[in-house]
Amino acid sequence: MRDDPELLDHILNHIDHGTTDVGDEEWLEPVDNYRTQERFDAERRLMRRLPVVICPAAMLKEPGSYFARNVAGIPLVVSRDLDGGLYAFRNACRHRGMKVAKGAACSKVFICNYHGWAYRLNGDLEYVPHEKGFPTLEKSANGLTPIHDVRVVNGLVFVTIDEPVTDGALSGLPDLLTDDQIVFDTGEYVEDTNWKLAAEGTLEGYHIKRTHTKSFFPYGYDNLNVIETSGPNVRVCFPFRRIEELREAPREGLRLDRMVTQVNRIFPCASITRLSHHFNVTLSEPETPTRTRYYNFRMTLALPGGKGSNAEALAKAKKDVAFLTDEGNQEDAAVVGGIQAALDSEANEYFRFGKYESAIAHFHKQLHSYLALMDS
Repeated sequence: MRDDPELLDHILNHIDHGTTDVGDEEWLEPVDNYRTQERFDAERRLMRRLPVVICPAAMLKEPGSYFARNVAGIPLVVSRDLDGGLYAFRNACRHRGMKVAKGAACSKVFICNYHGWAYRLNGDLEYVPHEKGFPTLEKSANGLTPIHDVRVVNGLVFVTIDEPVTDGALSGLPDLLTDDQIVFDTGEYVEDTNWKLAAEGTLEGYHIKRTHTKSFFPYGYDNLNVIETSGPNVRVCFPFRRIEELREAPREGLRLDRMVTQVNRIFPCASITRLSHHFNVTLSEPETPTRTRYYNFRMTLALPGGKGSNAEALAKAKKDVAFLTDEGNQEDAAVVGGIQAALDSEANEYFRFGKYESAIAHFHKQLHSYLALMDS
C-alpha cells in the first residue's frame, strides 16, 4: 500500500483531473446471498475456518486480562495468563456447559457461576467443589477446550476455531495497530440487517454527495477514493478538502493525519477506521441472515517514533471523538435498513456494483473464492 507522500500525490492527481480509482469490471452479487439461511450457514462455517479478529491486542495488555464474545456463533474467551501467555478457549464449563467468562475484565481464574468449578487463565481445571462426587474425573483432561489457534498480528488478536482452510487475512495484513495504544471506549450494539450490507457502505464514496449532504460532503469529495488491496483485505481512503493545503509541502516525513479517513476491511468481519486522532475498530458477528451484532473499540493513535506521551494521545483522541457526531452513521444506517427492508421485494435478482465500487467487488470476490475453496 502507498505511504503517505505517495498517497498525497495520487489524491492530488485525482482532484486535478476530476477522477477516482476505478475497478476493471462490474460485479453482480445475487440478492439471495443476503437473505437465504443456506448462504448464511456457509459463511459462518467459513468464518470458523479462517483467522478472524476477536479484539484489539490492547484489550489483553495486562496479565490476567480476558475478553469474551461469540465468533461465528461459537462462544469464545481469549486470555492473557499471569505469565503473559496468550490463550483462547470455547467459553463453556466442562461440567454442565455454563459460560465461564463474560465481557472484558481482569482476574486470576475463571469461575463458573453455576457450581463453582474454577479454571486457570491457561485453561487448566484448578478446583472442583466437593470433588469426591466425581470419582472418575481426571482434572488434567478436563480443562477448558482450546480452539485451533490464537495469535497477535499487527496489534490484532486473531482466532481460528477449526482447522483452517486458508490463512485468509493474514496473507496480506497491513500495519495498523500497535501494543502501545489505549482502548478508551468500548460498545456493543445490534442491527437487524445482513452483515455484508453495513460492510459495503464503508467501502465506497460514490454515495457521499447524496447520502451525506450535510455530514460528510461539505468537508470531503463526492466519488473520490483511493482503493488498495492486500490479499483479501482492502483499504479505502477518503480525503478531506483541506488536503489541498499540502500541495507544496515537503514530502519527506509527511503524514496525512487530519487530511484523510482510511477504512481498512480486514477480511471478513473487521473494519478498522483511522480518523484524525483515533482509531475506530468495529467487529461484526453475524447472528442470523437479518441480524448482526457489532463490537466497537475506540483507540488512541500509535505514537510515531515514540514521540509524545500516552496521556497526550488519549487527550487528542477524546477531543477528536467529541467533535464527531452520529449524523453520518445514522444516515448510513438508514440506507442499510432501507436495503434490508426491500430484500424480499423480488425487484432485483442481483445487486450491481460498478467500477467505482471495486472495493466491494473485491470483498465479494474473496468471499466467493473462499467459500468455493472450503467446498472443494
